[in-house]
Amino acid sequence: MSQLVIYTDGAARGNPGPGGYGIVMQWGKTVKELSQGYRRTTNNRMELMAVVVALKNLTREGLNITVYSDSSYVVNAVEQGWVHNWVRKGFKDKKNADLWMEYLVYHKKHHIKFVWVKGHANNPWNNRCDELATAAADSGHWLVDEGYENDAGETLL
Repeated sequence: MSQLVIYTDGAARGNPGPGGYGIVMQWGKTVKELSQGYRRTTNNRMELMAVVVALKNLTREGLNITVYSDSSYVVNAVEQGWVHNWVRKGFKDKKNADLWMEYLVYHKKHHIKFVWVKGHANNPWNNRCDELATAAADSGHWLVDEGYENDAGETLL
C-alpha cells in the first residue's frame, strides 16, 4: 500500500490574533499544497486545523499516513494518547475540543502516525508549510474560525 506523507504547520500573529495554516501533501510524485488564513485564532488551533484540513481533503479511506509537524502539542496529543484521555473526560478544561473531535473522525478511517520535526530548521517541506501558514496569516483574506470565536465568547462580525 502506498504511503501518504503530510507536512503541516500553523501560525498566529499574536496568540490570539490573525492566523493561518500550511499543508504539503505528497502521494508518490504528486504534491499538493493547501493554506488558509483566519482573522482571530491561536497557534495551537492552526497547528491542529492543518492536520484536520489535510485529512478532510482525502478521497479514500484506509490510507497509511505519516504526518510531520513541528507542534509538540499535536504530535504528543496523538502519539502519547492524550487525546483519548481527553475524550474519556469529556474534554474538561481542554481547548480545541471541536477540532480534536473532528480529527478523531478521520483518525478512525486511516492508519496515521505522527512525527515531530524541529521547526525553522533544515526540513524543506516543514519550511514550506511555515511559508504557507505565515503568508495566509498575513494575507488579510481571512475566514472566521468559528470554533475559536464562539468558544471564546467573542462576537462574530
